[in-house]
Amino acid sequence: MTRNSNTLVLKILLLSLLSLLAYSNDLITNYRINGIDGIEKQMDLELTKKDYWNNYLKAKDTTFGYLESYSSVLTCNKSQSSLKFYKEDEHQIFKFKKKYDAFTGKAPGEKEREGDLRTPIGIYNLTKKLSNVDSFYGPLAFVTSYPNSYDLYKGREGHGIWIHGLPTHQERDEFTKGCIAINNSSIECLDRNINIKKTILIINDSEVKQNTSKELLSSILSQLYLWRYAWIYNITDVYLSFYADNFVRSDGMNFEVFKQYKTRIFRKLEKKEILFQNINVIPYPNHENTYEVTFKEFYSSDSFTFTGNKTLMIKMDNNKIKIFTEK
Repeated sequence: MTRNSNTLVLKILLLSLLSLLAYSNDLITNYRINGIDGIEKQMDLELTKKDYWNNYLKAKDTTFGYLESYSSVLTCNKSQSSLKFYKEDEHQIFKFKKKYDAFTGKAPGEKEREGDLRTPIGIYNLTKKLSNVDSFYGPLAFVTSYPNSYDLYKGREGHGIWIHGLPTHQERDEFTKGCIAINNSSIECLDRNINIKKTILIINDSEVKQNTSKELLSSILSQLYLWRYAWIYNITDVYLSFYADNFVRSDGMNFEVFKQYKTRIFRKLEKKEILFQNINVIPYPNHENTYEVTFKEFYSSDSFTFTGNKTLMIKMDNNKIKIFTEK
């Protein structure tokens, strides 16, 4: 590193320290009176404020929502029979790379059941790559996570939705039974250029919407952390206010049973630690004001410990998030 570079780094650090000076006095006073728990609670509260998220999102690419987990995005427009590939560059901006002609299911609309010849509409992960497939599917296939949490909430059925290649020896018609099929050189190109663990697939009947409002994302993220704040500090009424009356958990628990269950737990007043990592907020295709929120959750209390992936399906209702299912 050059001398000029060192000087620039020092200036940045100095400006950062100066900007925090007034706030740090409050932190020190809080620590003097309440110890480390007081500072932790103050920081948890700061994360519930839109000002923090507005500032944080200024430099973020929100083309497809707020993405922490993904470096590649695939968008499928069923009406145009196309699959588009976007990849994050060195500045963490999603750049369009390639458009592929694609075969999709014969029937339009939402997939509802096995054998309905529909490609689903929704947001899916790529769960694994299959290299040893029947020659009808070309050289390889990517397995998707259909049915997702929203599909299960809606009672949708079926399985085996893949992105795959074209037959190497057989003839085929111009539709699939629900999968997305692209030519073999294209799927081999994708295989070379994506990490399936860091790739999200968004499927719609029309063009996938882009450029999500940062103001809206700030509102969702600040409310997500207010939900977390109420959860950590056992504020039952605030916590439950984030749930829709028609909420059904992935295991079938409805809102009334869930409310009773959470009220009993909160009455214990257990000290909790809850951290969220790899947060993603993505507008759900073909559904107004609906968003999929995913993150990795680290939960620890005196009686229970959990580390794993969490999915919330939310609807914006008068600028407030309402969770209608979670897994």
